Amino acid sequence: MAMQRATRFFNRFGLYGLVLLGLAAVAPAQADTSETFGDYTVHFNAFNTNVLQPSMAEAYNIVRSKNRGMVIVSVVKKGEGSATVPVRANVTLSASNLTGQFRKFKVREIDEKDSVYYVAVFHVAHEEMLDFSLQVLPEGETKVRTVQFRQKFYTQ
Repeated sequence: MAMQRATRFFNRFGLYGLVLLGLAAVAPAQADTSETFGDYTVHFNAFNTNVLQPSMAEAYNIVRSKNRGMVIVSVVKKGEGSATVPVRANVTLSASNLTGQFRKFKVREIDEKDSVYYVAVFHVAHEEMLDFSLQVLPEGETKVRTVQFRQKFYTQ
């Protein structure tokens, strides 16, 4: 089931699908997560970068390491019928750990031919639990959408 979901996203989302395909092979419990706000859907996922295929990490200049976490985000808008259209957005990402330490992450845009992704890479400690806050402002909109989620990272 997780592999079918990842393959479906690969067909629809390119890089994002490749990441999900890799995750499905090593961690089926870390399936894609999304939230819908009207016509917009924000897809997001957090994981350690060591699960990336070496060629993918090199292509996108991402260091593979069990001590680095990554969040990947894509934003799509409902199109005609069941189609969705990738949308550019202003994306900001922050997190706090269980002791209240706050971090803001640099988010970079990856523009592929038919898709746009937002990626943040950061250091993590073993069993570090992060409460993320993701703010998304789709291009042409005035309302910021906020997604909050929690992820625990394992480095051993």
